[in-house]
Order: sequence, then C-alpha cells, then structure tokens
Amino acid sequence: MDTEKATIEKPRGLEQKWKVLISLVFGIFMILLDSTIVNIAFPTLRLAYHASLANAQWVISIYVLALGITTPVSGFLGDRFDIKRVYLFGLALFTLGSFLCGIAPNLGLLIAARALQGIGGGIAQPLGPAQLYRAFPPKEQGSAFGLFGIALVVAPALGPILGGWLVGLNLWRAIFFVNVPIGIVGVFLGSRFLVDYKTGRRPLFDPLGLLTAILGFGAVLYAAAIAENYGWTGLVTILVLALGMLLLVFHAFYELKVAKEPMTNLRIFYNPTFLKASLVGYVATVALFGAEFLMPLYLQSFRGRTALEAGIILLGVAATSAFATPLAGRLYDKIGPRTIMATGFFIMCINTWQLSKLSATTPIAFIVFLLALRGLAVGLTLQTSFVTALSSIQLDQLPRGSSLLNSTRFVVQAISVAALATILVGFLSPTTKTQMTQMQAAIPSITAPFGICETPGVSAQDNLPPGSSAALVALPAQEASAAKDKIVSGLMQACRQSMQGFEAAYRLTFYSSVGALLLAFFLPGWPGKWAGRGSTQTPAGGD
Repeated sequence: MDTEKATIEKPRGLEQKWKVLISLVFGIFMILLDSTIVNIAFPTLRLAYHASLANAQWVISIYVLALGITTPVSGFLGDRFDIKRVYLFGLALFTLGSFLCGIAPNLGLLIAARALQGIGGGIAQPLGPAQLYRAFPPKEQGSAFGLFGIALVVAPALGPILGGWLVGLNLWRAIFFVNVPIGIVGVFLGSRFLVDYKTGRRPLFDPLGLLTAILGFGAVLYAAAIAENYGWTGLVTILVLALGMLLLVFHAFYELKVAKEPMTNLRIFYNPTFLKASLVGYVATVALFGAEFLMPLYLQSFRGRTALEAGIILLGVAATSAFATPLAGRLYDKIGPRTIMATGFFIMCINTWQLSKLSATTPIAFIVFLLALRGLAVGLTLQTSFVTALSSIQLDQLPRGSSLLNSTRFVVQAISVAALATILVGFLSPTTKTQMTQMQAAIPSITAPFGICETPGVSAQDNLPPGSSAALVALPAQEASAAKDKIVSGLMQACRQSMQGFEAAYRLTFYSSVGALLLAFFLPGWPGKWAGRGSTQTPAGGD
C-alpha cells in the first residue's frame, strides 16, 4: 500500500529544471545558427539583389551592430520588465525578423529585417543564463551549463553545412525561414516552462546611461566593421573608434560615480572572481573566435573548398566540443574551473602553434585532426569561463552580469576578428590586393569553387579564376599563353603572401592562448579549496 502511495505521489514527466533547459536551448540555438548560416549565402544574396559588395556587406554588418548595441541593455530590461517576458519578446522579435528576411523583396528591406533580428537576439541571448542559474541548484549548475553549451558549439558549426546545402538547392531564402519554426517552438516552450522571476523593486530608467552605452558600443563595433576597408590607421576608423572609446569611458564614469540607479552594473567587476574569469574570457575570445574566423577563409579562399565542404571539415571542432563541454560542466561542479581551464588552454596553445604552421598543401585529413583537437580545448574553456564569472555573483545580479559579460565579449570578438583580417591583408602587395578585390567583386559562381593556392581537381598550371579561361580563348595563342602565365604567376605570389599573413594572424591567436593559460591559474578550484558555486561569491574568491 505504501509503495502504491509513493508511486502515485511521484511527479510525472521531466523536472522543471530540465524543461527550462530545453526551452532555452531552442531559443539560443536559433540565434547562434543564424550567426554563421547567412555568411555562406552572402555571394548568392548579392546576385539575387544585384547589389554591390559595399551595399551587400550591410546584410552582415547591420546584424552585428544591432546585436552588439542591444546586448548591453538586455540586463536592465530583464530587471525592469521581468526576465521571462523580455526574453520571450526578444525571441519573438528575432523570429519575426527571420520571417521578414525570407520574404524581403529588396536589399533595403532585407537589411532592415536583419537589424530586427539583431535587436531581438541581443535582447534574448544574455537572459538565457539568468533563467538557467535559477532553475538548477548550485551543485548542478556546471553540468547544466555544460549541456547548454552543446548548443553553443554545435549551432555555429551546423550553419555553414545547412546554409551551403540550401544554397546548393537554390533555396537561399530558406536560410531565414528555417529559424521560424524553431523560434515558434522556442517561444511556446518558454511561455509554458520558464519561470517569471520577480526582481523586487523595478530599477528606474537611466536615459544617459542607455544613450552612452548604445552609442559607445555601436561606434566601436562600427569601427571594427570598417577597419578592413579603411585600415586601422585610416582617419575614418580612428575617429569612429576614438568617439566610441570616449563614450564608453564617459559611460563607465557616469554609471559608477553619478547615476543613482545605473543601467550597467559595472560594480560587478569589483568581485575578484568575476573580474578574473572575465579577463580570461576576453583573452580566450581572441584565441577562439579569431581562429575560427581564419580557418573557413583558409579552406575556401586558399584551398578552393566549397562552403559545404568547409562546413563538413569544420565539424571536427563541433563533434569534440559537444563531448568536452558537458564533461567540463560536470568537472566544474566537483573541482572548480582552474584545472579545467588550464588544461584546455594548454591544448589550445599547442594546437594554435600547429595551425600557424599550415601550408598551402597540408593534407586535409591532418587539418581535420587539428580541428578535432581544438574542439576539446574549446569544450573545456568556452563555457567554463562564462560559468565561473556568473557563478561568482548573486542571483539578483545575474541579468546585468550576463548582459555585461556578453556585450564586452562581443566587442572583443569583433575587434579581434577585424584585427586578424587586417594582419592577413597587410601581407598582400598592392598588386595582389587589386587582383583579390577584382575577383571578389566578380562574385564567383557557387558551382565553380576556386582557391588561390589550389583548386581540387585542377592542376597548378591550370588553376585560373572563374571566367579567365573564357577570356583567354578569345586571345591569339601567343598572347593567351603569356596572359595565362602572368595570371598563374600572380596567383602563386598571392598564395605565398596570403599564407604568410595566415601564419602571422594565427601567431597572434597563439600569444592570446598563452595569455589565457597564464590567467587561468589565478582562477579558483583544485588544487586550491573548492566548495562549489557559493564559495566564489565572496570577495576572497581566489582559491
């Protein structure tokens, strides 16, 4: 009888915490998938809208700007209007923006819809972790974020594969429509399972803090976006970057010294563990995301692989990351972040040095192995630094803390990618830059992949840009031969210079990995004392 009673009283179905996790995975997965899937379709978008390179670039740039501008204010909105409500609003806005992108009849409306996507994603993304921390007890939060982290590494990896497949089927609009059912499910699950936590007294509106945050972050991100065209020493870049930095310095001063109820809670940085973990995360961002920017460029531009082939090769990172991330989460609950982070960055240091030594003929199989090794490092470090920082602050500070951490990391990521692109281009001679610009403006056919170092199935002496062969046929034989030799010689020079830039750029990410490794030893955890999440919420959170 007692057994029957116990059976009857046992709750059915999943526990509330797992429902929260599943709900958040749907929403964040969609936002992160979109960050890479659109890039693959960029040449196709230019063709479809008959757009110049400069105009079409806004399809990508406006999304980054909108995402970066709204992320800093997400935490305030969560405290002001409740976390669940704001998260669902952001997710719904992103889903609506995706639908409008899919039906956009011209480039201008597509850019506007992309801005709407960025605003929604910037609002929703930082608030997911705040819900997750409240749903799981402290001793399980590392494991929860480890499982949550699978979406963070798998979604961006699936983007190029799914995008390349849809573009290959001439279904480029589907890259936006694919978000719609995922977003609808995410909003539905979130409305049912997420808890509407109340934050007590609602904070007052801080108009000057809001304005300086939006303009400051926006100017810095815009400077990073235009740096490749104007150069970091260009007058426009310097002026925009200087304006952004001045606004952010003023924002910090005003929020810390003047504002009665600051929009951005910068005092969270007074927490030593939050500060250390944030610094590790910033340095790691250069090593992680900067390097992830370089490898697709190497595979497609240098080695002539299609977007789909490059996506499949890059799956090695996602596969091992998906294994290592939940493992790191479970270990975090038991031993803390120090040893996990140090091990991950040690692997990354070795791996990044090896990647800096790649040549134009390195076997693809060896590259896949290096990427799989890199995935282990990513899985051990990416979520762990984020969890460590947020675990060190009180629950009522989570919305602002997550918003602050996401926005500052986003700026570091944008600047590091732009800096690596500048290093890469800096090794090209003026003649080579002109040739590369002309090839880029020509928008090569999706069905005709081309690499400046090699094109699979094409001999070195016949490796010509798409369209060149047809132009040579129209010339007399002697002139055609001389023109062909000139093109091949120019491509060989471009290959050598590009590989030199590639090595220099990866060398920078190597130094960043070393810096992150050294900083990781200052985090709490084994072999020091580790008593779980609560032990890092005090000012003495060193060991």
